[in-house]
Amino acid sequence: MIAGSQSVDTDTVSGGTLGVEPVMDRLKLSRIDEELESSEVAALCFLCRDVVNRKRLEGVGDAKQLFLRLEEKGLLDNSFFLSQLLSTIRRTDLLNLLETDNSQPEETDASPALSAYRVMLYKIYEDMTQENLEKMKFLLSSKLGRRQTEASNTALDLFAEMEKTGLLSDTNLHELLRVLRELDQQLVLTVQRHMDEAPRQQMRPAPPHVSMDDPRVSSTSQPAQPLPPFLSIVETQPSSEGESTSPDADSDQNTPSAFDTADDYALTHYPRGYCIVISNEKFTAPDLKNRGGTREDEKTLQAVFTRLGFTVYIMRNLTAKNILYNLRTLGKSNFMNHDALVVCVLSHGEKGCVFGTDGRQVLLRSLTEPFTSHVAPTLAGKPKLFFIQACQGSGYQGGARPPPPMPIPSSVLDMLEDDAGPLPNETVPWDADFLLGMATVPEYKSFRHTSTGSIYIQELCRQLTRSAESPEKEDILTVLTRVNREVGKGQYLKYKQMPEPKYTLTKRLVLKFV
Repeated sequence: MIAGSQSVDTDTVSGGTLGVEPVMDRLKLSRIDEELESSEVAALCFLCRDVVNRKRLEGVGDAKQLFLRLEEKGLLDNSFFLSQLLSTIRRTDLLNLLETDNSQPEETDASPALSAYRVMLYKIYEDMTQENLEKMKFLLSSKLGRRQTEASNTALDLFAEMEKTGLLSDTNLHELLRVLRELDQQLVLTVQRHMDEAPRQQMRPAPPHVSMDDPRVSSTSQPAQPLPPFLSIVETQPSSEGESTSPDADSDQNTPSAFDTADDYALTHYPRGYCIVISNEKFTAPDLKNRGGTREDEKTLQAVFTRLGFTVYIMRNLTAKNILYNLRTLGKSNFMNHDALVVCVLSHGEKGCVFGTDGRQVLLRSLTEPFTSHVAPTLAGKPKLFFIQACQGSGYQGGARPPPPMPIPSSVLDMLEDDAGPLPNETVPWDADFLLGMATVPEYKSFRHTSTGSIYIQELCRQLTRSAESPEKEDILTVLTRVNREVGKGQYLKYKQMPEPKYTLTKRLVLKFV
């Protein structure tokens, strides 16, 4: 902080600029002030309540005044703290004003981080409807007083009043949970996630390339987009298939420790990471039929994993060579700002392999190898999920004293197919934090409906949705156990199908909608 900055008063601010020589560029701060709305300034003040005395924040009417308060505390010695603030209120467009020197704001040992507790409260404020706000004011009126609740125009105002009366703090969330349970279960989950992720993780600024025009995928459409960043060089590679790629979004902020000792994997970024869907529908190999129904699997996976917070990319009709090339290129990416990786492969297969559209084999080992810790060190300690919809043999599986079969209309039976094809004897080399969800156990076929999608993928997505919407904290293995049970109940062309998860996960993975 510059000498004498402690004595700066708001009365020295005039003419749209700040009054003394800055630690940060005053012109930049003034331009940020001009862009911020009054509601955003109020939100920034709320987020700063743990680092600036509450009374010093009273009466702050614009961002210039807030900047002076932050400067008094040395919080503008560099742009790190201000970048956190702007990122939290989703004004990533203004981050560009701080980063015109092409360098990202740097965190130092002396740089305070935004309170994860306040960020959690801000998310509740963002997600709260006006109707729920009025209900919340009513529920709190007996404890806060009628005058205080009526004067609260936003959820942040209510939170501030609750803090004044001791009803709310980082270590006292009981009253907040009680009220939110009467309003919206999703708001309750926001608080529970915060409690589950203790000890607090630090907030980090969004990278400068992130813009407000977030091209996250819609669950109902797949617009044509440029190639994903990790495949930017694939355009120069020869391809015999005319592959098409339908990407959806870029990654974002925040890096958890790869060696977190908590029982659950940390999921603190948005997006959580990439979800890659390799979907082979049309085959040039004469002995492999086209896979009708795979587009339905694509749509379902895209919808579910987008809601789970992943950036979804769909790659269609890849040869074996291009499957390997794309995954190896992806494995060279920097995953520091990712929490997890999901890869779904929808194709024909045999034991230990899947097929490219040219009929050549891709060993399961080759799918996972680019993401092992020695090849992709920034994925170390993070869950890597692979879901394989493909046959793993040419046999048909029967059942011993099965429960009454699920009735399937005769018109549907004609539309069931298997994803089989010729047979190496390869196994997947396991490394820590992998999960491989197979549509079937080795030696047997898996089934796909040519209109509604594969039995396994559709059931997987149903159970992921059920778990993500449940207030229970179910981990992925619980979900896959239900998938096994539900798929195993059915009969498909008079045969059975039993999925098989294999894993070396070292923590629980709990996936919730974001």
